Amino acid sequence: MPSGRTSHATSARPRRPLPLLLLGAGADSASERGVNCPGGLPPASDPELVRRAHAARKALGDRAFILGHHYQRDEVIQFADVTGDSFKLAREAAARPTAEFVVFCGVHFMAESADILTSPHQRVVLPDLAAGCSMADMATFDQVEECWDTLEDLGIAADVVPVTYMNSSADIKAFTGRHGGTVCTSSNAQRALTWALGKGSKALFLPDQHLGRNTAVLQLGMSLADCVVWDPHAPGDTGGLTPQALRDAAVILWRGHCSVHGRFAADCVHDVRARIPGVRVIVHPECVHEVVLAADLVGSTEKIISTIEHAAAGSSWAVGTELNLVQRLAKANPDKTVVFLDKTVCYCSTMNRIDLPHLVWALESLARGQVVNQVTVEPQAAAQARVALDQMLALPA
Repeated sequence: MPSGRTSHATSARPRRPLPLLLLGAGADSASERGVNCPGGLPPASDPELVRRAHAARKALGDRAFILGHHYQRDEVIQFADVTGDSFKLAREAAARPTAEFVVFCGVHFMAESADILTSPHQRVVLPDLAAGCSMADMATFDQVEECWDTLEDLGIAADVVPVTYMNSSADIKAFTGRHGGTVCTSSNAQRALTWALGKGSKALFLPDQHLGRNTAVLQLGMSLADCVVWDPHAPGDTGGLTPQALRDAAVILWRGHCSVHGRFAADCVHDVRARIPGVRVIVHPECVHEVVLAADLVGSTEKIISTIEHAAAGSSWAVGTELNLVQRLAKANPDKTVVFLDKTVCYCSTMNRIDLPHLVWALESLARGQVVNQVTVEPQAAAQARVALDQMLALPA
């Protein structure tokens, strides 16, 4: 595996077929990341890993700043200087201009965002470059460009404002910036979509269809009929939709989803209510529409954490989000009953690629003066993506 990964985005990139690879069975040199682990990785069974991590962290001192996403496992989170969701962590990185190294314990698109928002002299390191995001991978640059070409051919592109979720590659954020759109998070999707529909008559929301649908219908008061789903894998060049459906739609949703939140079903909500009398159900807006309708509350990761922290002692909660976070909430709130919404164990598999061996390897390498797994975004793409990120920061309250 190469020791760094660069993202590129241009308005004239040649299109190429998308290869399908079995996990661990090959690598596409032009894809977002590889599938092989770097050399020199300490064994997971090494009893000295915690001591080694502390020693490397101490050796680096203020030169390194470690960010830990809420979905990371406890063995990694214990070394994080700051924990949070993807955008909070990217902003925290930008607020530490004196840190030479930003070690991002998250996934690839998060490290890209940190590189976009930090100073040029800072280097962003992802302990395992294979830590990606299946949702982000569901909208590639070529696919989104093809969608936009179709909208232009139909004469409606001028009316469409793109809104892209933080959970997207730098290429997609750059596309959004070039076309006058904005980035959003799960906590400000309502403001972002309202802004977009005030600027144009339609919004292209990508890559998570569920966040877009839940926001449009439950927060903006639209009907399900106002939303259509563009399928990049459908035959033809109209995303599986008729030209008239695209002309009539207010929100064009991308057919993407979170592999973790997409597992929850309405039956999970009904089952937990039967098992735990009086339980309140809170879910992330990346869940399917039926689950959100069946829940008591819906909110971003930060809202879920805050809601349970401030809940009354003795209350019971079923949480529909990533299992590492739910388990951490249960430990941090022993005066409440906090359970995972589903009976099936469901970690974010790609997030969990950042484990203690990879973190130790990255920190020890940096302490020796070797920069490994640096994530950099090509300057033009970074500038275009920064436009969309800055637009998000400028959204009216």
